[in-house]
Amino acid sequence: MVRQNSARFARLALTAGLICLPAASRGTEGAAPAAQNFTLHRLGRGVWAAVAKPQGSAGSNAGIVIGDDLVAVIDTFQSVAAAKELLSAIRRLTPLPIRYVVNTHYHLDHVTGNGVFRSAGAVILAQRNVRAWERSENLKWWGDPVPDSARRMVESLVLPDIVYDDGIDIYLGSRRLKVRSLPGHTGSDSIVVVEGAGIVFTGDLFWNRTLPNTTDADTGAWVHTDDELLSEYPKATFVPGHGEVGTAADVGAFRGYLSDLRNAVKKARAEKKEGDSLVAAVERVLQPRYADWAYYQHFIRDDITQTAAELAGTKRLPGQSP
Repeated sequence: MVRQNSARFARLALTAGLICLPAASRGTEGAAPAAQNFTLHRLGRGVWAAVAKPQGSAGSNAGIVIGDDLVAVIDTFQSVAAAKELLSAIRRLTPLPIRYVVNTHYHLDHVTGNGVFRSAGAVILAQRNVRAWERSENLKWWGDPVPDSARRMVESLVLPDIVYDDGIDIYLGSRRLKVRSLPGHTGSDSIVVVEGAGIVFTGDLFWNRTLPNTTDADTGAWVHTDDELLSEYPKATFVPGHGEVGTAADVGAFRGYLSDLRNAVKKARAEKKEGDSLVAAVERVLQPRYADWAYYQHFIRDDITQTAAELAGTKRLPGQSP
């Protein structure tokens, strides 16, 4: 059975000034035009973060990496319009072919624009479970029954062309992107490391000052993944799935939220609390520290109840029968 939180997430996911210069010559960058749905941030040579605007239709962040002879895109937003706007921005930055798209996980706010880039000639890559779950698990956000229009939209999502289990390396000429699968948010998550640049695109394994969607989460594994990111890349620039570009300190703060959430739920369960009593007890612990984070009111109750189900061993994860 699909829980009520899913419909609320669907509503959230589905609503959500640079100088323009001529296109650059081969291997160089132009400047990006202003965009309605996201803001472009140049992070280094040929590396850009497209950070979703709160009132736009991007719904999540994306990335652009320009190599010697090819371009890679990380995630494709939750709307075709935002994806087309991203494609247009890339065309203003460089004339190089857009060869690859990496989906960091299967959630619809990261994959809906896949078709835009497939039509532009890109090959789409993702962890194996993205292809398995993209057209099935994304139906749950609407509850039961799923509206016909939503079903048609989800079933038309463009799937990855190439899948991997643990990771894959992508070469843009001499520039290497290390794509690695790590557990925590959905069971289909990947990060993209721009080798030599100190930049990591984390997908939704990191939300910057933003409460996460934990519907599919293994929060215990997620804490360990964020510990691994902090150990492996202590000085990196991190591009989250949601929120502004951050640092290791920001990843540490997010890891702290997950840890605080788990510990508070464990304590409430040990005190035999459940239902509204458990939610209230946990929120009393979390509210002073995290109430000013984005999506707090949207996700705090769901984060608590879903973590309680996870710790009780009753939570359904993607790919499992209801």
